[in-house]
Amino acid sequence: MNPVDDTVLYTIGELARRTGLSVKTIRFYSDSGVVPPTDRTAAGYRRYDVTAISRLELVRTLRELGAGLNEVQRFLASETTLSNLAKAHLELLEEQMRVLQTRRAVLRAVVKLDRSTEEVRLMHKLAQMSDEERNRLIDEFWDEVSADLNITPGFTDWLRQAKPNLPADPTAEQLEAWIELAKLVREPDFRRAVRALYQEHSDRRDAGETLVADQEEAQKWWAVTDEARVLVESGTSPEGAEAQALAKRMMALWGRADTAASRRELAADYENRTDERMSRYWELLATINNWPKHPVTAATTRWLAAALRASNE
Repeated sequence: MNPVDDTVLYTIGELARRTGLSVKTIRFYSDSGVVPPTDRTAAGYRRYDVTAISRLELVRTLRELGAGLNEVQRFLASETTLSNLAKAHLELLEEQMRVLQTRRAVLRAVVKLDRSTEEVRLMHKLAQMSDEERNRLIDEFWDEVSADLNITPGFTDWLRQAKPNLPADPTAEQLEAWIELAKLVREPDFRRAVRALYQEHSDRRDAGETLVADQEEAQKWWAVTDEARVLVESGTSPEGAEAQALAKRMMALWGRADTAASRRELAADYENRTDERMSRYWELLATINNWPKHPVTAATTRWLAAALRASNE
């Protein structure tokens, strides 16, 4: 930019050359009162002083940052601060970025999975959910499966605290996990299955049993199934010493007398009542939130049941 003289008045053409803005744009700002002319010639031509150049530079910066003309006028009239103006546009920009990042994640998933049009529509709808909407969907699930049952105090509260916190820029895997989780918790059959597990828990408490159900206990059971999965994958026999040590730990965790009958009962639980979808629920949450995963497969539960039964033979 050429040096400016604070005693000189500039024509609109000269102002355009110095600021890089078009004559049409400067005339628009002038007519809007954003950058009024300092003076006019006898013929009515506008003249601007050096202050107008600085004002135009500021207006251009604000407009490039997304400020509307009304906001620019309010700022120039000292009705708002630059900090407040920037904060408002930062929030708007971050929301726009979140939308774009979500769209990108959906498109990545579409490219990877080659989904149908209807599935893509559902993916996009679920991906656009706010944190509040996602949390509400999970809360509604736990409300339905545990309503009016005698559940160990605090247990359902702990479960519902585990929410899907989808990041602002989710990977295709995280987005797929959220979509699968959202579909899973809305499946009537899955809700009935989880409700049945809760009903059994409630019935046992009604019968006077003291059932411990909290995060610490869950971590211990997950450790057992994690070890069992490793042993299954390594081809370890459920009759071997490692399997029997694990079976003994399971009985201690269960809190029952370690008898042949109680081992058969726990084995039956694993054979008949373990729903892989419940394990899948936690796997999906782990994927979304980048938590450690504790998958419980049918092969693992069958192996654990066999280990419990083998100890009775």
